[in-house]
Amino acid sequence: MAATAIDMMLQSSELQLRNKEDPGNTDNLWSSILAEVQNSSSNKLPSNKNILVLGDNESGKTTLIAKLQGVEDPKKGSGLEFAYIDVRDDYRDDQTRLSVWVLDGDPGHVNLLKFALNAERYPHTLVMLVAAMTTPWSILNQLETWVSFLGHHIDKLPIDDDTWQRCKQLNVKKWQDYTEPGDELDPGSPLRRTSRNLDDEAIDNLPLPEGVLTTNLGLDIVVVITKTDYMSTLEKQHDYKDEHFDFMQQWIRRFCIQYGAGLFYTSAKEDKNCDLLYKYLTHRIYSLPFRTPALVVEKDAVLIPAGWDNMKKISILYENLQSMKPDDYYRHVIVQPPTNRKCVAREVEVRTEGEQAFLARQQAIVLGIRESTRSPRNQASTGPVIQVASPNKKLDPKGSQSGEGVLANFFNSLLHKKTGSPGSPGSPGSVGTSPVKTESVPVDKATMCSDAAEELDRLAKTKKISPPNLNSSSEC
Repeated sequence: MAATAIDMMLQSSELQLRNKEDPGNTDNLWSSILAEVQNSSSNKLPSNKNILVLGDNESGKTTLIAKLQGVEDPKKGSGLEFAYIDVRDDYRDDQTRLSVWVLDGDPGHVNLLKFALNAERYPHTLVMLVAAMTTPWSILNQLETWVSFLGHHIDKLPIDDDTWQRCKQLNVKKWQDYTEPGDELDPGSPLRRTSRNLDDEAIDNLPLPEGVLTTNLGLDIVVVITKTDYMSTLEKQHDYKDEHFDFMQQWIRRFCIQYGAGLFYTSAKEDKNCDLLYKYLTHRIYSLPFRTPALVVEKDAVLIPAGWDNMKKISILYENLQSMKPDDYYRHVIVQPPTNRKCVAREVEVRTEGEQAFLARQQAIVLGIRESTRSPRNQASTGPVIQVASPNKKLDPKGSQSGEGVLANFFNSLLHKKTGSPGSPGSPGSVGTSPVKTESVPVDKATMCSDAAEELDRLAKTKKISPPNLNSSSEC
């Protein structure tokens, strides 16, 4: 706006000089002034500007845009998300909406770029490449991958050659026109002293510094490293040192100057550089003022506007690299730690057992216990075998006093009680050769019940215990 007012004043002065030379141009003078005022009144913030956000999943793209919007509870979508940021120019008392397209981090959705970036929107789009500090070992690879996708997409756009060259030249001019805040008003500034003696065409023909805009996509690009609050965790848990962060920063800055991009380290959690990023975006898109200088002192809040950096400034970081070299392969120095076993265990899916399967398994266990309690009676033993053949047969109480004998006496007494008939001679499988009348045997009911209960417990627990000495059988 200030530049427009200055231009109007200069044009008005020129018209006044012409009017002095030719008094008949008075009407033309006022007509020109009115035309300029009318044009300036229509010089509103454009509504066709766009931001395209690219980056991997979990890089913090949605959270970052929500922070720029002033939204507390971001809603993550899928595929290609659309949002907008309210932009206000207090100087002009004007406002507009800045469209934002957020592409899903899955490379399978790259084909959706055609809806966010076409030939018509190309000259009016700024691209944000986003990567997170939570995965520092893959930051450089992520940036290179997404800028490659972007380059392939632009090559397929039906952009006429004039538009393409104009956008590329504008990128170069923005880089060359950068001045430190305050230098634009300082006549002693080296840049001001140089530009005073050169016209715009001469400035445009100045060579770019080493490594700057070697790949010119014709788009304004801003690289944003999110979640920088995680740096403290990297130091504590993974033994990261300052030289590791300096090594990462110098590689990222070399990437940025290659594409003419600005660089911001942000943390939505700790609100670092988010407001400055908003002001920088409106500065690059709408030419609103941005007076913050480059910030490189705090490792988690780096801010480097496009046009400030060069290889000489980047080489300052080399002084802190002791155990590594600047040109070492990035992934060889910033190594991904081994996967945590606990994380793997949490990923295992646990399925519950069906009700019928559970009941069937419990039934098999119960049947197995029953069979184990029955098996001792069916197995051969070293002592005589006692069988309960029929209600009329009874056992010789003077026979074997093994566990089987105790139970046999107990059940035989029950059978005898039920039939009410005297015992009969033992069967071939019974012990003893002469019948014994139960009436002549003293009855100890309590002892019989106790012995039987103990024997049942023994069989259930599959433990061998010595049975009590039974000299007689009686009813229980």
